[in-house]
Amino acid sequence: MQQRSLGRHGPAVSMLGLGCMGMSGMYGPADRAESIATVQAALDAGVTLLDTGDFYGMGHNELLIGDAVAGRPRDSYQVSVKFGALRDPGNGWNGYDARPVAVRNFLAYTLQRLRLDHIDIYRPARLDPQVPIEDTVGAIADLVKAGWVRFIGLSEVGADTIRRAAAVHPIADLQIEYSLISRGIEERILPTCRELGIGITAYGVLSRGLISGHWDAARQRAGDFRSASPRFQPGNVEANLALVDALRRIATTRGATVAQVAIGWVLAQGQDIVPLVGARRRDRLQEALGALPLALDGEDLAAIEQAVPRGAARGERYPQAQLAHLDSER
Repeated sequence: MQQRSLGRHGPAVSMLGLGCMGMSGMYGPADRAESIATVQAALDAGVTLLDTGDFYGMGHNELLIGDAVAGRPRDSYQVSVKFGALRDPGNGWNGYDARPVAVRNFLAYTLQRLRLDHIDIYRPARLDPQVPIEDTVGAIADLVKAGWVRFIGLSEVGADTIRRAAAVHPIADLQIEYSLISRGIEERILPTCRELGIGITAYGVLSRGLISGHWDAARQRAGDFRSASPRFQPGNVEANLALVDALRRIATTRGATVAQVAIGWVLAQGQDIVPLVGARRRDRLQEALGALPLALDGEDLAAIEQAVPRGAARGERYPQAQLAHLDSER
């Protein structure tokens, strides 16, 4: 497994990371034993970066990861944690809290659930509009000094906020959606990160399964938040799946799967970008790992660009109510 550095200020991590959100019910029920086996298979394959959020399953995901990594050398993996999203007993969302006192509180619970003595990369899940980013980053910086956190990350924030945060403390990476059909970062956000030496951990590289080559609406279950996603709605999903068909023709010529080509495209966008794959099962993980030796050349990338040009996707990447919370979209 080759490694990539998360910017000038972050750690070296595996060139592919594992996003663990889907193991805690966000896409419908998940199998606990298979989830743990998938995390362990990823670690055995050389994946070092595990990404989670303290609000995934209201702590369920952190507890699961804690079980999966138990007994492994602490320096053999890195855990990236998002915090700040507020939930209620009915699984509802109640905004964000990134006050310094909340930062310390969230971290205390995270360390307990993961059964770790430090977090490798700690980041607010979204910008709290009531709290200056300088205050939030300053609070995490204090935790870095105390040894509870190693590096500071950001998530779904825009170029101006990135600059303000980096003025307080070096930022390792920005976690943000980036895929063939979600390319909004290319205009301002990606150039800003590169100017400041900040890496990108790209989530949604398969657009929540939409461009995986495996999407089947018949398998969507209750509790799957894709049921509210604009890109999966009638009228949009058919147009988006036509893009997948075009991508499949390219994949076939390379002896690869659609998912591998989609992941390979993200990998080819720069050495400062680390894709996070949301595999919940070992077979999906193995397919994703198969993207690593797929070296796409200029001809391949041109064909992919022609098949799935920028802006070709139908529908926004989040419902309007969630887009309103994304500083990255402003």
